[in-house]
Formats: sequence, structure tokens, C-alpha cells
Amino acid sequence: MITTRKPDGTHRVVITGTGAVSPAGIGVGVLWEKLLAKECCISELTRFGKGIFEVKVAAQVPPHDVTELGLSKKDARRFALFVQYAIIASDEAIRQAGIDFGSIDPTRFGCAFGSGIGGMEEFESGCKTLAESGPTRVNPLFIPTMITNMAAGNLSIRYGLRGECTDVVTACATGTHNIGSAYRSIRHGYLDLALAGGSEEPFTPVCLAGFTRIGALTKAVDPLNASLPFDARRGGFVAGEGAGAVVLESLEHALARQARIIAEVVGFGSTADAYHMTAPSPDGEGLTRSMRHALDEGGFTVDDIGHVNAHGTGTPINDRTEAAALLGLGAAVQERVPVVSIKGAIGHTMAAAGALEAIVTALSVAGDLVPPTTGFAVADPECPVRVLIDSLEAYPQKVALSNSLGFGGHNATLAISPYRS
Repeated sequence: MITTRKPDGTHRVVITGTGAVSPAGIGVGVLWEKLLAKECCISELTRFGKGIFEVKVAAQVPPHDVTELGLSKKDARRFALFVQYAIIASDEAIRQAGIDFGSIDPTRFGCAFGSGIGGMEEFESGCKTLAESGPTRVNPLFIPTMITNMAAGNLSIRYGLRGECTDVVTACATGTHNIGSAYRSIRHGYLDLALAGGSEEPFTPVCLAGFTRIGALTKAVDPLNASLPFDARRGGFVAGEGAGAVVLESLEHALARQARIIAEVVGFGSTADAYHMTAPSPDGEGLTRSMRHALDEGGFTVDDIGHVNAHGTGTPINDRTEAAALLGLGAAVQERVPVVSIKGAIGHTMAAAGALEAIVTALSVAGDLVPPTTGFAVADPECPVRVLIDSLEAYPQKVALSNSLGFGGHNATLAISPYRS
């Protein structure tokens, strides 16, 4: 008989659907294939401002026709880009989960979907219109187009999700926090299902200017040597865009509708550094606690970790801090636990990053296969962790961790295991 509850009586929570829009392309399949092939999806920045910005490379979603991906022409005009990405990714996740909305209680189906900065294109366009033409010419839908909760709001409208609908915003930890929030709501019985994830559209002049001025972005000109997680040559992250979406549900609910289960979310950790607006605490203590909380909640120990999907942005301080946090789990982590960052292939997709990385982590534990870290070549003594440079195949795991960090000192960790009845 399958046990659908945790030892404390709360619900087990499983992943039954995944969806992605990323610099690798549209869909989870193409993302997974390019990660395994160590294909770099970073290219020359082409959206605007050639010769003006110090930033020369970006991780951009390839050109696509949204009307071929389930959106109408009206949707394309009305929805900000981050909402469009969220819808495309969520449509894939809902399809994969095999949701029959006619047989599901919509008041028990929630949505937790966030964006770190929201509709930046609409924001810049509105400011320009105000300055050039006056307040009466500003788009009447300016506010509901750009605000960050509109991914969650429009997703709930699209699918008729009438349960809890939230937008957790924690900068680059947003995707992970939204999945963690949805996991907790299902675990404690407030929901049966949830659509969760994150979406971002950072490619506007003021956004890239801001990230550049704060010193976060790489000034590399060669796309193949720009995003270098944990590498001694790293000099900043490559800005990326996209969205990641997952369908979570209680194991009891998934079994009742005979859903295909991909993996199980077994724990969630969330902590604060209380240290600095942009820099993580150098000792990594907050992230160490986050990882321990996620492991403890799942009933696992450090010795059970199969691999860590790191935040691994490729900025000097972030990678040092994350390495310190991993070593804070115990000296054995340094040699034994494989560490991978998918940002070497697709850049840093900010609010979408944690969701895309959770999807990759789920596929890794489900398929006994961990992808390598694209771009890593020169080990840094200040980051003494076992960075994967080749795929790990036929590699069964008990549990894997997916980490995210955000400006403001936000730390979040998901513990994900292969589903076992």
C-alpha cells in the first residue's frame, strides 16, 4: 500500500508537469538536450543599443511565433513579455500533467508564480510616453501590464484556478520561493494542486544599465567564455530571460487521477542573510541553514545528497559564498557531492532561474542522469567544490538540492527526490 503522507501526517507533494521557455528554446525537451550536450545558448546582445552598453552578450530566448504557441494576437499585444513566457511554459506543464479541468475542483487548484522585475518594456515605454506626450497618452493598462503579480493573475484567469493565487518576489530566488510556497500549501492541506514558477524579461536599456552599474554583469565579448560558474576566470553573470513552470500536487490527488509522477518535492528551506542589499554573506551560513532545513524536512542527511544544482551565477562573490555554504554542510561535501550550474549554458534567467533549475533537478533524479556545467574549465581554489564537467550517467540518487539566492539576502533550497511509492 502506498503511503501518501509524511511521518508527521502532512501530504507528500509530487511534480506531475513541467514547462520551460529559455535561451535554449521553447520547451523542457530542448533545454534538457542542450544541457546534456554542453551547448552554450548565449549570444551577442541584439535587442538594442549596439556600441552603447558595456554588456555585449546575453542569453536571449530564440525568435518564436506566440500565436503558434497558444497565445492570440490580442494576448501578444496586451500581455507583457514576462506574462507571455509564463503562459507558454505553463501551457506545457499543464499538458504534461494531463489536467482534466472538468474533473478537478478549481477552488483547490492554486497558483504561485513570480517575477523579479515585472514588465520592464512596458515600464520604459510608459515613462517615454509620459515625457514626450503627457499623462493622457499613457496606456490605460500600464499598471496591470507591468506589475509582477500579473503572471500569477493571468495564469489563474487562463485556467480558471480559484485557489490561493500569489506572487512571491525575492529577486533571483523568486522561482524557487514560489515553488516552495506552493509545496507548503499542498503539504499542509490548503490546496490539492498548484501551478508554480517564475518568469523574467530583463532586456531593456535601463534594466541592463542598472545591473551593469552595480557590477553584476560580465563584460566578456565571447559568448562561449562569458558565463563561467565557479571558474577562476569568471567576471559576472550573463543576463537571461524566460520562464519555468511546474505542476505540483498531493500524492493522494495524483494517484487518484492516475497522473504520471516525475519526481517528489521532499523539503524546502528558506532563510535570510540579514547582511547586505546585494552581496551574500561571505560565510554562506544562511544558505547552509537553508539546505539543512530542506534536508531535515525530507528526513535526509548530508550523506544522502546525490548532487547540488547550484545557484552558480558566475559572479566572483556569489560562487565563493555558495562554495563556502556547501562546505558548511561538512568537509566530505568538497570531494563527494557533484555540483552543477546550468547558468553556464543559459545564463542567469533571474526570477525564472530557480524554476528552470528545479525542473532540471527533477529530471536528474528521475532519470539517474546529471548534466554537466557548461563553461567550466579552470578550477578556482576559492571555490573548492566538485564541479561537474561531464554528465553523470546511471547515477541513482536519494535526494538532490536546488539552490537560489536573491538580492536582499534571500536564500531558498528545494530538496527533490525520485518518486518511490
